[in-house]
Amino acid sequence: MRNVAKLCAFFLSALFAFFSFGVLAADAPARGAALERAPDTMQARVMGCAACHGAHGEGTDNDYFPRLSGKPAGYLYNQLLAFRDGRRKYPPMNYLLAYLPDAYLKQMADYFAGERPPFAPPAAVRVDEKTLDLGKTLVTKGDASRNVPACVSCHGAAMTGMEPAIPGLLGLHADYLSAQLGAWRYGTRSTVAPDCMGQVAKLLNDRDITAIAAYLASLPAPANPVPVAAGSLRMPLACGSVHN
Repeated sequence: MRNVAKLCAFFLSALFAFFSFGVLAADAPARGAALERAPDTMQARVMGCAACHGAHGEGTDNDYFPRLSGKPAGYLYNQLLAFRDGRRKYPPMNYLLAYLPDAYLKQMADYFAGERPPFAPPAAVRVDEKTLDLGKTLVTKGDASRNVPACVSCHGAAMTGMEPAIPGLLGLHADYLSAQLGAWRYGTRSTVAPDCMGQVAKLLNDRDITAIAAYLASLPAPANPVPVAAGSLRMPLACGSVHN
């Protein structure tokens, strides 16, 4: 609950700053200042995203606001649709996207997919060595005895994702990764059927999720952190978000 309260407070402060700026700008002519129009560019239009996700979608220090930049445009577009249509539930995002049309969401996705800000250094590891080793095993090899596929089989050996709609998992905080795996596991995050991540997450226990999140968060970015080409990987499961 403390994390939720912190997120709400952060979002409300960002909204307050945004609307305060709007009031000051609206009052400018009355004070004799020249009215200056914002540039009609996508960079200007997505400035509302910057408070949480960074000016270029690079992510922020807050554990729960992820990096957007460089992810496949198809993945970002699917997530924007999911927030707008309620398959992903986070009230600020649901509210902000509620009335935006598909074409506009596609433009936003294309913009952030084309951004390439540098990655921050990985955060310090907060789990013991055995847990980190378990995470590495599940990410790179999976667990055949439980039908858990390796993360690399869909997200790539360098974890940079695959075009057009498999995300890279680098540059994300362990708490965010853990929260998303938990959301898939309990059905509070979903996608169009067949929901492959929902299937995989339901095979994981709490320690698995902690281990995977910790290992992924410990990985540095490769020299060329771009998604691999479509069809480069033979995915072990059908995923509706990729094939639809």
